[in-house]
Amino acid sequence: MNAAVQVGDHRDDGPVCLVLGRTARGRLPPLPAAAAAAGVTALLLAAGAPGPPAPALLAPIVVILLAGPSAGHPHTGRLDWLVPPIIRAIEYGYLAVLGFAQGVSAPLVYVLAAVLALHHCDVAYRSRQGFRARGLALRAGLGWEGRMLCVAFAGLCGLLPLAYAALAAYLGVLFGSEGVATWARSGRGGGVMVDWEEEKA
Repeated sequence: MNAAVQVGDHRDDGPVCLVLGRTARGRLPPLPAAAAAAGVTALLLAAGAPGPPAPALLAPIVVILLAGPSAGHPHTGRLDWLVPPIIRAIEYGYLAVLGFAQGVSAPLVYVLAAVLALHHCDVAYRSRQGFRARGLALRAGLGWEGRMLCVAFAGLCGLLPLAYAALAAYLGVLFGSEGVATWARSGRGGGVMVDWEEEKA
């Protein structure tokens, strides 16, 4: 894999952003788009999270429209490596601020954040080893935009705690099973080989 592909893989885009990226044909520079999306998310969370959640619940749509079309860009710019961390900050920040502000229990917020962090660490380590997560598993994981949309929709319906619990359980099983299967197939478990005959001697 080359560096450009690795940077794109770390974005963790879902089906919506992938469609927008193909539509834009890679013409939208990703760093300005991601920075603008982060700024808009911060403003909407500051405006709506502590009180009526309406402004904050609109953030995913605005962020997708700003950052989604850049998904098709090759990310070959000098500072384009900053795009995945910015997107991670948008997703984690949105889930944490909205969850805490709207009364979701802290353990649920932490568990969902931990599941996502482990998934993204797994993706990062895979890229270092030279192979990628399967497209089907990534699409089933909804992408950062799909997860934000699910939470926003649940917030509109007054079901935020249920959404956090369901997402944590679903993504934990999905990413955990897919990760174990991938590493088992790759033969790169990193385990220590023990010669039991020598140990007995």
